[in-house]
Amino acid sequence: METIRDIARELARKYSTMTHVELDVMEDLLVPMKFRKGEQILKEGEICRNIYYVHQGLIRQYYHKNGKELTEHLGVEGTIFMCIESLFKEEPTQLMVEALEHSIIYALPKVKLEMVALHNVNIQILYRKILEESLILSQVHADLVRFESAQDRYKKMCKLNPEVIKRTPLIHVASYLQMSPETLSRVRTNALFDR
Repeated sequence: METIRDIARELARKYSTMTHVELDVMEDLLVPMKFRKGEQILKEGEICRNIYYVHQGLIRQYYHKNGKELTEHLGVEGTIFMCIESLFKEEPTQLMVEALEHSIIYALPKVKLEMVALHNVNIQILYRKILEESLILSQVHADLVRFESAQDRYKKMCKLNPEVIKRTPLIHVASYLQMSPETLSRVRTNALFDR
């Protein structure tokens, strides 16, 4: 069984290097959370106050538009998620986050993270790299749906996020790729024959 110290080390390996003292600080910041499949992690109208790290499981970030649920982000182990506008403006979010599998999530409270980052260079670097990664992933997704054909969107997602493709219900994958489930079905069939 992994400890909070192990999670702090995981984050440090991915985003920064840290001294033992900084790992102690990170360990004190991390808040473990468990969610059952289908449980809401963040509800519409709540203020997002944390950056979340998926240690185990699968999450979906989505919103409602014209009576439909539209998937904006899918994340598996080792990924970060947040409702960035709500987090920084401290306003209610229109996004929701749900666990698509039983999930273990670690929350990094933004206010506490910013306070300790003032005195810890490596934690500042970790914070900056997490935000950079979030912005880059948003840009990659935006470019994917803006510039790629349905076939290329699916192929690129299979390459970039094979675990997400394997574990996520197809209706959510289709929504994330901004195509109908029928189109995704055709694209998947064509991809099998292209191999």
